[in-house]
Amino acid sequence: MHMADALLSPTVGGTMWAVSAGTIAYCSRKVRRELDDRKVPLMGVLGAFLFAAQMINFTIPGTGSSGHLGGGLLLAILLGPYAAFLTISSVLFVQALFFADGGLLALGCNIFNMGFIPAFIVYPLVYKRLIGREPGRGRLMAVTILAAVIGLQLGPFSVVLETVCSRISSLPFTTFLMLMQPIHLAIGLVEGGVTATVVSFVYRARPEILRGALESRPIGALPVRNLLLAFLAAALVTGGAVSWYASTKPDGLEWAVAKVTGRTEPAGSRDGVHGALAALQKVTALLPDYGFRKTGGPAGSAARAVTDPQKGRGDRLGTSVSGILGGLLTLALAVLVGFVLKRRNQPA
Repeated sequence: MHMADALLSPTVGGTMWAVSAGTIAYCSRKVRRELDDRKVPLMGVLGAFLFAAQMINFTIPGTGSSGHLGGGLLLAILLGPYAAFLTISSVLFVQALFFADGGLLALGCNIFNMGFIPAFIVYPLVYKRLIGREPGRGRLMAVTILAAVIGLQLGPFSVVLETVCSRISSLPFTTFLMLMQPIHLAIGLVEGGVTATVVSFVYRARPEILRGALESRPIGALPVRNLLLAFLAAALVTGGAVSWYASTKPDGLEWAVAKVTGRTEPAGSRDGVHGALAALQKVTALLPDYGFRKTGGPAGSAARAVTDPQKGRGDRLGTSVSGILGGLLTLALAVLVGFVLKRRNQPA
């Protein structure tokens, strides 16, 4: 559900940049009051895990489309909404700047759609109200899946609004909406199942983490070393090897755009803000589309463009390097954010 710059006007893109930047500043102040030594590395390894997980597109049977984990709800459940928002912002920043996944103009929209909505709408208004303090396995699974489905309806709806308000594409509101919502309902059910499985694992291993997030309090002296190692190992394996087998089909957003326009990415302007940001992204993208730079042909639009199992070792190596490097960059950025906030919270 990463939006491309071609869908957005500079006005809408800039407005959403301001909204997301303001939310990041607000979350930074909130996190500074509750952050502790154990939550900082947890932000890092969860960010690395989410980066790797988002590389895995799964096919939606019978549609010709695919989806991938959004992860905002998962982070909110495990970290609380403020640390979750900072973490997913780190993931999306690394993806856009170093891997050209999502546009730079669209970064504010992507942070809002995939971070703000699950962390500050779905988590407090759906998940927290229904989960209870000591949920059984059935309740935990049901509430998590329901919350994920709602999030995967609100996020795409926001994408449609942002696109239509930009008025630079030929995507009519009703048609675009009627394509986006059903396909993301299916994606939401899969995301809900994955999220519920991960949350159940953490709840069995360290239930205090979920309770701490619900009550906005520090983890304290809770030992989390084994949990950190488990998520770090999962991130490395997922990004380094499982990513080879991601679906090659267009994701839900690209599929919906193609149904209307006949192409997965609408033609975008090469002038003004769009052209300048495209040129900047071309320079900063170390591994565009999660693979080594190619000569003699245009790059694809997402990880699946380089994860076709029929492609050669070079493509698989590029995908592995992207998965591992991206995870480590995200881990480093999230930990750096946490470390800076923690240092600023210490008395002089």
